Amino acid sequence: MRLAVIGMAQETDTFNPQLTTLDDFRAYGLYEGQQMLEDRHLDARTRGFLTAVRVDAGDIEVVPIIRGIGGSYGRIARAVLDHFLDRIGSSLRAGAPLDGLALQLHGGCCADGIDDVEGAILETCREALGPDVPIVLSLDHHANLTRRMVMGADLIVGFRTQPHDPYETSIAAAQLLFRLVRREIAPRGAWRKLPLISHQEQYLTSAGPMRTWFQRARAMERIPGVLTVSNFPVQPWLDIEEMGFASCVYTDGDQALADRLADELADLAWSLRDELQVQTSIPVVEALQVTAAAPHGVVILSDHGDSVFGGSACDSTTLLEAILGSGMDRRVLIPLVDGESARACAALGPGASITRAVGGTLSGFFRPVTITGTVRTVADGQLYVDGLPDPEMDMGVTVIVDCGPVTLMISEQRGVGGNHPGVYRAFGVEPADFHAVVLKTASNFQWFRPIAAQVIRVDTPGPTQSDIGSLPWARIPRPMYPLDPVADWRQER
Repeated sequence: MRLAVIGMAQETDTFNPQLTTLDDFRAYGLYEGQQMLEDRHLDARTRGFLTAVRVDAGDIEVVPIIRGIGGSYGRIARAVLDHFLDRIGSSLRAGAPLDGLALQLHGGCCADGIDDVEGAILETCREALGPDVPIVLSLDHHANLTRRMVMGADLIVGFRTQPHDPYETSIAAAQLLFRLVRREIAPRGAWRKLPLISHQEQYLTSAGPMRTWFQRARAMERIPGVLTVSNFPVQPWLDIEEMGFASCVYTDGDQALADRLADELADLAWSLRDELQVQTSIPVVEALQVTAAAPHGVVILSDHGDSVFGGSACDSTTLLEAILGSGMDRRVLIPLVDGESARACAALGPGASITRAVGGTLSGFFRPVTITGTVRTVADGQLYVDGLPDPEMDMGVTVIVDCGPVTLMISEQRGVGGNHPGVYRAFGVEPADFHAVVLKTASNFQWFRPIAAQVIRVDTPGPTQSDIGSLPWARIPRPMYPLDPVADWRQER
């Protein structure tokens, strides 16, 4: 059995005007052929696929095609998409004959002028492989499921949890691919699209409405004849024509069962639509008051509007400006992407005093803020952070600057926005020494849990803000709940 594996993942925020370039993919790892399988370059999904291959009793030859991780940002440049489509098509044809394809995509990727990148990739794969070679598509659970994706894949498997489980999901998807190639199963699928979006605050699957929805999907997978069930609470910052929550169900030959379960999941999500809109983030001033009063331990300030895991640029100065103007004397650690400032500080060198305007230069949501401080550290920003699903990153020139109560990590590239303590430790900074740390995420606090005393969700503006109703929507299908009143999801299909 000869199985190809392709990985291309980028999560788009269409409200971020910055284009994702090929250099952005290189910053997180862009590899072709056998280079993909070298241990240092393995991401969690490729590692999961290879684990499934090792434990399978069959004779499986892995044919690596291409892997590119672009992080989360604005639309990818059209030339970048063309590069991937060309390399995927030509390499699949060169690798023939192939018995199957493990296709590992995000599901929420848009290019300049093209909303459905995953659909375009699937069509390229089909053209190269023909109609009979099985394709199993694994997606992030923030994917925006489209008709082209459903039509192009034999099976679709979404992440099971938030925070995500890419390794485990990849194993499950690979095992289904093996069974499909061996003709042990005959998938029949059903999917439902809802006129529903939600902000990010209820996306954790460990509690609340998302837990209810995802637990029901897991229970369905225990029903005899059900192969896989996936829910997709799409990441909400996609202003595109085919948009909204979705579910898909695959059974072994039972179309009626697949349809019934897909309807049930859609009904359940719709019944939870108001719970999904509940906001727990608090205003900036209140958040800083709570932070200042916290007695001990590290306070996590979740900067919702500038989440690098949702596609923002990590250029927000909202909390920086508020902290500097608050008179707070507790130490706070903040990441910031500003290439010009990083290079200017690096040129001055460690120990130099600086006064300059920083941040607010990329997304169009923020303004620069003038700081006065001292350059502590200058580094090249090439990191390998154990514990991350995609451990490689190149943050470019990176400097650590102390300015009053704030210590800034200013870098050319966003990396993971300081959302893992290992990033700071690579530059000689210990996050546990600070009273508060600003994280550029609304959900992924897990890596800071060992040192965090509390998490405060902060209602900040930006391309990933929780206030989705005030974003400049132009292309999303209407009516769309909660932007519009919608009585029944079936009436709006």
